[in-house]
Amino acid sequence: MANLASRVGRLISGGINAAVDSVENATPIMVMEQSIREVEAAITEVRAEHGKATAERHLASKKLAENSGKHEGLAKNIEIAIENGRDDLAEAAIAQQMDLEAQVPVLEQTVADAAEREAELDRYVGALKAKRSEMQDELKAYKKHLVEQPENTVIDAGGNASATHDINKKLDEASAAFDRASGHASDMVGSTAGAAQMAELHDLAKKSEVEKRLAAMKAKSA
Repeated sequence: MANLASRVGRLISGGINAAVDSVENATPIMVMEQSIREVEAAITEVRAEHGKATAERHLASKKLAENSGKHEGLAKNIEIAIENGRDDLAEAAIAQQMDLEAQVPVLEQTVADAAEREAELDRYVGALKAKRSEMQDELKAYKKHLVEQPENTVIDAGGNASATHDINKKLDEASAAFDRASGHASDMVGSTAGAAQMAELHDLAKKSEVEKRLAAMKAKSA
């Protein structure tokens, strides 16, 4: 999402700058209308990203519910295995429970992150819509000004600079808001040194935990 925020910010700023640079060949009205179109395009992109975040949150929530159901089913199977003296089956089921438990923090974080992105994107859309409304009001006011002063058939350079400066400033502020909110990126790094040994240690620790859980459950049922 950080890339989207930066890209949208650069897109808006770049579009404005290009319009300002070519103001000699374009009227202030053309500059304003192009600026509004750029903001509307940004709104569409942000809404699309919001839809992705919503889908991700729903999928993670669904997976959490499924894992919870599987965990409960395994608990019942473990009791049956213990009652029938099948410690091997009980240990296998406990191992599966531990695998499901390991996924819970990741899934919960995924749900939380997706919800946070949805909230941020909602704010982006709200801010962009507000900017668009302001720009549309400015465009109407500028057109009204031209109608009220028809004798001004030529707009001087000072007038052009002033008209475009306000729009440029507003979208620069919107771009800056995107940049400030876009500093959310995660870096996942891992070392490959001793990977085999660490994997073996993980298996031993898991086996030990399975045996402890089985012993505790057998003691409880005795």
